[in-house]
Amino acid sequence: MAAKLILSMDGVVLQEYVLNKERMAIGRKPHNDVMIDNLAVSGEHAAIVTILNDSFLEDLDSTNGVIVNGVAIKKHFLQANDVIEIGKYKLKYINEQPGPQATAEDFEKTMVLRATNVKPQTGTAEAGGASPRTSAAAPSARPYEATGKFTGSISQTMAPQTRTTTAVPPAALQILSGPNAGRELDLVKSLTTLGKPGVQVAVLTRRPHGYFVTHVEGTHYPSLNGKVLNDQPHLLNNHDIIELAGVKMEFYLKD
Repeated sequence: MAAKLILSMDGVVLQEYVLNKERMAIGRKPHNDVMIDNLAVSGEHAAIVTILNDSFLEDLDSTNGVIVNGVAIKKHFLQANDVIEIGKYKLKYINEQPGPQATAEDFEKTMVLRATNVKPQTGTAEAGGASPRTSAAAPSARPYEATGKFTGSISQTMAPQTRTTTAVPPAALQILSGPNAGRELDLVKSLTTLGKPGVQVAVLTRRPHGYFVTHVEGTHYPSLNGKVLNDQPHLLNNHDIIELAGVKMEFYLKD
């Protein structure tokens, strides 16, 4: 059974919403998945991104903010029975799925691309090249940098092993541009976060039927093979090129 939200005001239940999409928007405007027609609610107030059995809530720079269990948040991993407050309205998060959920610490634990935790490569990297294993040497203790002063990062959620399947071949990302061009990251977890919170964030998820990339945060969307993505998850194919905040990465299957 999918997780759901129960909308109420002053103790009166108004509606239930099943979290059956990877991204659900909350706000005053009609195009939102959860529309709350109240002037205290911003046009696009918040969003909930659901990956497997886990959901996290983000405040989309709303005017009046988002409160979870009495605490103002910007980003929050939802746990069963959490109460989200938006203006005078409350949204209770119900998740009856068995098994552990990710924690906020998991999401924020960032593995920056440094020489100590990525595999060095040799050769020359070319964006869009057919072979991901040819790359240039990169500086040793610096996170990869995009255009300007942006410094990106990659984190991987420590999801239970039961969430992956041997039917999915192992895969990796190789950085094609920036100081760490040529570095490689094995995609061994169920969820890998790409980018920098507050600037631009996408998530790469490993599912039983393949790997998917989804935009999560930021006004500018990442591109896949030169085409700008939308809010929906996109299935990755071997040697696809992802560009996030000016940094190009090549996805490839290792089999």
